Amino acid sequence: MNANTSRQHPAEWDQDAQLLSQTARDLPMGRHQFHKERLMAQIHEQVQREEHTAATTAPQKARRFRLPRPAITLPAMAAALSAVVIAGMVTLGDGGTGLRDSGVATGPALTTDVGTASTKGVPQLLDQISLAAAEGDHPTVKPGQYIYIESVLADTFVKTVDDKSSLASHELHRRQIWESPDGVKGWLIDPAVNDSPEGETLSLPDEQGNTPKAHLGSPSYDYLTKLTTDPDALLAKIYKETKGQGNTPDQQAFTTIGDLLAESYPPAELYPALFEAAAKIPGVVVVDDAVDAAGRHGVAVARLDETSGQREEWIFDKKTHVYLGARNVQVKQLKEEGVLIKPGTVNFTMAIKNRAVVDGMKQAPSQAG
Repeated sequence: MNANTSRQHPAEWDQDAQLLSQTARDLPMGRHQFHKERLMAQIHEQVQREEHTAATTAPQKARRFRLPRPAITLPAMAAALSAVVIAGMVTLGDGGTGLRDSGVATGPALTTDVGTASTKGVPQLLDQISLAAAEGDHPTVKPGQYIYIESVLADTFVKTVDDKSSLASHELHRRQIWESPDGVKGWLIDPAVNDSPEGETLSLPDEQGNTPKAHLGSPSYDYLTKLTTDPDALLAKIYKETKGQGNTPDQQAFTTIGDLLAESYPPAELYPALFEAAAKIPGVVVVDDAVDAAGRHGVAVARLDETSGQREEWIFDKKTHVYLGARNVQVKQLKEEGVLIKPGTVNFTMAIKNRAVVDGMKQAPSQAG
């Protein structure tokens, strides 16, 4: 899988080297992808910190197994070390006896038709989505309860076997995550990450003994309840707190909102404000036909990252305007790790199957009551 370099948080270069060495030697196989994502992010944010020494104090270290996301182009300073990280995590050598990619079967690269994008109708569509969000059933999460999100997802990545690289995909698989309102307790079942089919805890403190605070890149429900619901103020906060992340400020703002829609539980008052804020980001377009990971057709609110050539799409039901899922589609040809990624390649695809409030850890909605 590819790393999400906008997610995680700073560490010193010597710590990066120690983590890389320790990861390669000691970690259970199912944890390699998580630490790859964290290392890639630490590299990116160290570069960001050096370029923006006058910026405010960086957010606390992230602590969650976040949804995998396609890699973005890193600054040149980070590129060399990022290649080392990638090689250490996804390369299979010695006749295929090296580290495995994950517990999910692999197949050929995912592809799709590149739909037509247009700026026409963007405000109207986002208004309709915002109204639908405001009218939807959105219960408040109480202390002692858990937010449950079930999704299916797949991704395309560069796979290297004995120095030969090609595009491959992790096959569509189910992901279940539980999180307490304060973000301190959680559980994840995802065969692409876990060693055991039972999953593993996300409860804090983490493996390093840290109990980091929630922030925009890794929010808890309680954190989201404190965000402003004024779209202009909300968007200003997003730009401020993601300064220096991503390829451009506009793309990072769009991605940040998209991540909040995907695997968090925005309170009823905040949910419409997210769409109203998104409408103010330059470059947002509509894609009339987009398909989520579950095969459901919908209309997408999207934005093209000119640097990576990937178009990030949020997919909604055409009639009800309910959020279905998201995907990242390559629309401009790109070479990554010596492999050509052609237009139509689906770098990441996800569909939300269930999002609910439950009374116990590892309890599914069907078990409630």
